[in-house]
Amino acid sequence: MRLMAEGLSARRGEELIFTNVSFTLEQGQALLLTGRNGSGKSTLLRVIAGLLRPENGTVTLAGQGHGEQRPARELSHYLGHRNAMKQELSVAENLLFWQRFLGDSEGGQGVDIEEAAHAVGLVGITHLPFGYLSAGQQRRFAMAKLLVAHRPLWLLDEPTAALDSSADVMFAGLVTDHLARGGMAIAATHQPLGLEGAQQLVMKGFEYGELA
Repeated sequence: MRLMAEGLSARRGEELIFTNVSFTLEQGQALLLTGRNGSGKSTLLRVIAGLLRPENGTVTLAGQGHGEQRPARELSHYLGHRNAMKQELSVAENLLFWQRFLGDSEGGQGVDIEEAAHAVGLVGITHLPFGYLSAGQQRRFAMAKLLVAHRPLWLLDEPTAALDSSADVMFAGLVTDHLARGGMAIAATHQPLGLEGAQQLVMKGFEYGELA
């Protein structure tokens, strides 16, 4: 599977944020988006996720043999700044909703809710209301959404911001395992995520960016 972004441009209001962004990503690869605030990192992720319409360009995923091409949004998980979980529902109810709503893409299967809780280091508390948990616990369970439904492309917007070092290590392990199984990840970040060999795209706003 290959992700192909070609000639992407995007606006915020009347202003172009970036223009002519192109890159490719193969199975098992990760891309880190870096750059100053306002350079377009989050916007690029939202364009790939289908949450924003690009001004120009396309972003697609091609299957084996690079034959059939599908919009990347159909095969991606998006983890943004907000956790996208209902405060009054239990953790299990929230994760079950996302598991059923997203479903599994071809080529893989999500794990059950308790297994996902174990993976993020929070076993035995999925019965609690999400709003009862600490901010760090809430963020860990937001990460668990990535596990309960299989999607080959993970789009991650500052996924470990304000979390402790143990959470950083845990999340790096989740992404590394995902890549090892042939997945792909694109992360906007101001800090290292512990992903060895990841490509880097330095966003520069309207000046576009440079692959490193």
